[in-house]
Amino acid sequence: MTESVLRVEGLRVGLERGAAIVEDVTLELRPGEVLGLVGESGSGKTTVARALLGYTPPGVVIDAGSVQVAGQEIVGCDERELRRLRGRLISYVPQDPATALNPSIRVGDQVREMLDVHGVEADRGRLVAEILGRVQLPGDAAFRRRFPHQLSGGQQQRLAIAVALACGPRVVVLDEPTTGLDVVTQARILEEIGRLRQEGDVALVYVSHDLAVVASIATRIAVMYAGRIVEEGPAESVIRTPRHPYALGLISSVPDHVAPRRLVGIPGVAVGVGGRPSGCSFAPRCAQRVSECEEAVPPLQRVDAHRSVRCIRWQETPAPKVDLRGVIGDTLDAAPLLEVDALRAEHRGRGASVVAAADVSFTVAPGECVALVGESGSGKTTIARCLVGLHAPAGGRILLDGKPLAARARSRSREERRSVQIVFQNPYDSLNPVRSVEDAVAWPIRSLRDLGRREAAAEVATLLERVRLPERMARRFPGELSGGERQRVAIARALAARPRMLVCDEVTSALDVSVQAAVLDLLAELRRDLGLAVFFITHDLGVVASIADRVLVLEEGDVREEGTVTAVLSAPRSDYTRRLIAAAPSLAIEATGGPSHTSRA
Repeated sequence: MTESVLRVEGLRVGLERGAAIVEDVTLELRPGEVLGLVGESGSGKTTVARALLGYTPPGVVIDAGSVQVAGQEIVGCDERELRRLRGRLISYVPQDPATALNPSIRVGDQVREMLDVHGVEADRGRLVAEILGRVQLPGDAAFRRRFPHQLSGGQQQRLAIAVALACGPRVVVLDEPTTGLDVVTQARILEEIGRLRQEGDVALVYVSHDLAVVASIATRIAVMYAGRIVEEGPAESVIRTPRHPYALGLISSVPDHVAPRRLVGIPGVAVGVGGRPSGCSFAPRCAQRVSECEEAVPPLQRVDAHRSVRCIRWQETPAPKVDLRGVIGDTLDAAPLLEVDALRAEHRGRGASVVAAADVSFTVAPGECVALVGESGSGKTTIARCLVGLHAPAGGRILLDGKPLAARARSRSREERRSVQIVFQNPYDSLNPVRSVEDAVAWPIRSLRDLGRREAAAEVATLLERVRLPERMARRFPGELSGGERQRVAIARALAARPRMLVCDEVTSALDVSVQAAVLDLLAELRRDLGLAVFFITHDLGVVASIADRVLVLEEGDVREEGTVTAVLSAPRSDYTRRLIAAAPSLAIEATGGPSHTSRA
């Protein structure tokens, strides 16, 4: 049997004051294997990933355990020795290539610098071109002279991978390398990762919250919760028959375009560092808990020769089951709330204009959800900004109740601004960090509905309850909230105006699957209870299948296909739509329970 290239035993990483961030982490990886490390935000995935390279942020220490890469002990090495090992023995690819690439250094020099640091003796020009070619990037002189900002997001990520591979490391750690990328770009990156694994003996640790993506490339999966591994084993086995109830919850939260279904989120919230109970950390959220679960931390026990689980009642965990989602609105007879007629949108630069949308037309009825999908740069966000008056169209009309809307929000009546509200993609940027939650949500109540301070405060409490946040959240600031909590506050703020339509721009793209399921369930509830129309922009076809009635497929500003979600996803007519569907990862969980296969990516 091949020797392990990565061996982690009893790893504990904690705060200097003593509280554990991750503990009792034991892993083993052989050359050519891909370990998918999955779990919600705060589970400890990135802490483990960085600890594999001997890195901890200020105030955090590796205080127990062992990490060996190709027989070399990482724990205990001084910083000089770690710098020698990083890149040559083990490399790291971060989620955002902007953090890995120096914006002032040209593409070729990014790779050349890694070779210089580790003293690789070779024909540098030839070797740089060869390394770029390994990740399907051009190796010619013109491309090597570009700067990172002149590359697409997918090219930037490929370059970051090329830099990580430059010195032939035995292990590469990839931390959410495709989060935020459209499905086609994501599929290309995953294809490159899969080919690199097959062509060489490099072992990969792939960190992600997206189980469908992990299932498409991983040979093994380790599920983390509250700093511990709660299940580990072959990828297909973990996806098909999860033994830990948390793993089951994650799988049940994953949207799937192959089998559109109602998502089942995990109740409650994940416990933080310092707030973990003395027993099983998942017990407060677990439907299988018994009193023994609260007495002591369950050991990681063997299910079989290849699989382990940290649950005393793992035999009781049911197989994944699917409640197929019925069609909500394939036929809606109501008059349109919003009409978009021959919309044209442009971005003007020096002496030239870039067309972001050309002759785009669609309608949205009251209570209907219309999804807009396409690759990055196809014009989706520009269309959304046109709808709410943040980008002036170059042509066409936008009508509300049959009446034309002014191009700019400032020229629209207060009632028109109130009727169509937007929720932006990034909840970290959309909320003012110096305004409390109460102030953020109360502002549209007072400015668009003319309510006084006391009435607004009462309305804030009602809105927070509506988005399933406790009233005490009103006194907190954005920096004190998780990403999912911030996004719910952003939705509450949009609802505060009592809109008739929400424009949602990639509102779940950076969320954990369990939080995403809760947000999508909330939007479905608002549609049902308030008759709210939703224009939902996303690159995730699984999300489209879970929430939308109709879908428009956008390519380079043109609508290539439109129709009901059922018709477009099951029988696409456009070649572009077929490419999007082929690129989208899927767990392919059948209604009878359990996946038929683990990937389509």
